[in-house]
Amino acid sequence: MVEHFADRLAALVEQRRSRVVLGLDPDPAALWPVALAGDPGAGDPAQRAADAVARHCAAAIDAAGEACVAVKLQLACFERLGAAGWRALAEVRASAADAGLLAIADGKRGDVPVTASAYAQALVGCTPTPFGPVAGLGADAITANPLLGRDSLDPLIDAAAATGAGVFLLVSTSNPGAADLQDLDAGGAALHERVAALADAAGAQQTGQCGLSMVGAVAGATRPERLARLRELMPRAIFLMPGVGAQGGDPAALGPAFAPHPAAGLITASRSIVGAGGEGHGDPAARAAAAAEDLRAVTWNL
Repeated sequence: MVEHFADRLAALVEQRRSRVVLGLDPDPAALWPVALAGDPGAGDPAQRAADAVARHCAAAIDAAGEACVAVKLQLACFERLGAAGWRALAEVRASAADAGLLAIADGKRGDVPVTASAYAQALVGCTPTPFGPVAGLGADAITANPLLGRDSLDPLIDAAAATGAGVFLLVSTSNPGAADLQDLDAGGAALHERVAALADAAGAQQTGQCGLSMVGAVAGATRPERLARLRELMPRAIFLMPGVGAQGGDPAALGPAFAPHPAAGLITASRSIVGAGGEGHGDPAARAAAAAEDLRAVTWNL
């Protein structure tokens, strides 16, 4: 029997006394110097860029990983490099595992059930073929877009449950334009509240021994005033909270997310850790380590 995602996360949160997720969304045009130092200087641009991205992410994990419980891999930043980028993604996922960190594949997948099943195989499962099974990425959790409804989510949730992974549904996102749709009235309640109810229902039978569900919610740190209401609607969900740092979210305002359990909320930070201090201000690894530790300390006792 596979270990439940929420239980694995809860143990790691307690062990590291951290709720921080290191966001990795590498820009090949803005990598740490150490990533470029290993470049051979010739060859296919895509492969060279992907190799540099993998070195950059490995260095960031080495620097900041001790203060974190997971990494969030922004799939688009790897996929734009083609096949070489997918290989780099697999390498970075392995680097995270070596550092004892969970890996969240942030691709916000959502499609009709047959396609959702293919996404599930690619990210948390494997694909049967006449030649034998083909392993997917092996992520510990994925993000999913619930806009197509429950039947589009079931293949993702079922596949994740079978492998001990988690699924975070987009409920209240951190971007300013989220209000265009998520705040609309949907029959007497805002759309984000309707989605929250869907997430709670989908995860009701998927709880671990810690009491948390493997079906969580993306709840942006840029809207802390709605966290208490979202917690009422989703008492078992783990909140994945982007928007701290570069997007202006205040970690001190996120307390309601952690009401059910110390592991009930995860704070994701990308640019504010990997890009801490900006260019030309000393060793980026040292700055990243300090930024991650500062965020860990600020958010642990909320």
